[in-house]
Amino acid sequence: MKQSLHSLLGKCLLVATLLTALTLPSFGQLSSGTYFEGGITVGPMGFLGDLGGNYGRGTAFLKDYNLRTTKLSYGAYVTAYPAEWLGIRLALNFGSVNGSDAFTNVKGGEETSRKNRNLDFRSPIAEAFVGGEFFPTVFFENDPTDIQGRLRPYGIIGIGVFHFNPQGTYTDPATHQTMWVDLKPLHTEGEGFPEYPNRKNYALTQMNIPMGVGIKYYFNSNVNISFEIIHRKTFTDYLDDVSTNFVDPSLFYKYLPAATAKIADQMSNKSSLRGVPNSAYNPGDKRGDPSQKDAYFTAGFKLGIRLGSGSEREWRNSTRCPVLRF
Repeated sequence: MKQSLHSLLGKCLLVATLLTALTLPSFGQLSSGTYFEGGITVGPMGFLGDLGGNYGRGTAFLKDYNLRTTKLSYGAYVTAYPAEWLGIRLALNFGSVNGSDAFTNVKGGEETSRKNRNLDFRSPIAEAFVGGEFFPTVFFENDPTDIQGRLRPYGIIGIGVFHFNPQGTYTDPATHQTMWVDLKPLHTEGEGFPEYPNRKNYALTQMNIPMGVGIKYYFNSNVNISFEIIHRKTFTDYLDDVSTNFVDPSLFYKYLPAATAKIADQMSNKSSLRGVPNSAYNPGDKRGDPSQKDAYFTAGFKLGIRLGSGSEREWRNSTRCPVLRF
């Protein structure tokens, strides 16, 4: 069943409430000098997984990233700063990821097998995470409270939860109409079937570990802008519904309703649809690489506004040109 935007928002709000509850004890112990910042973020979101890629053997990182799969993401955040060098961020982000073997850049090498596989997917992403921001250059600044016109690089790492729902394109053989269908209910790799006891049904809500770097520029004590790249390590290989080997299509008709089995039969193995001689895959052939989990990342611009402080602080205005000062 398709996840509506209302459902996704509801899940994220629930997760945000739980994460806030978990972090309230830490927030309560912050010093009286703590101040808060709120803001929005926007930027591209990209997928790193089994589908698509470039020439040669598939890898787990940017070498196999296809620029054409980039989608826009957006979000909001609140960060508490108990010290100039440390921030504790609670963030909500929304976007989508997709991939397609049709995007594979073929030069006659191992990547040809991915092109012949002929699979595709898309999935919405709704996530919430709590992360720590670390500003190491603060320790080399003469006056860390004088921030106007200052550039500060930082690192971020945290823990989060995200919801996804992979879909693939299905072409009805009778009408020749193409539509997007949910992939999880199709059990395309035999997840949950007795014949494959090690292939469990995967959950559509999973944990992740966001980690990345950024740089922050302060227009003044109240307004700043940042650019950051955050990679999400996940613990699932089914973000794109592709992980292991092709299955015997007769199992779909054994365990699924006839109409669903018909769709699952096509969606599990689209290699014959390319019409390329000797390119079709058979049951047992490699469909994905279970040794490498899927991942996604964002490259976002953040606009932050200071919300207030727990104590009176003096911020010195400056009219000098923006420079990187330590």
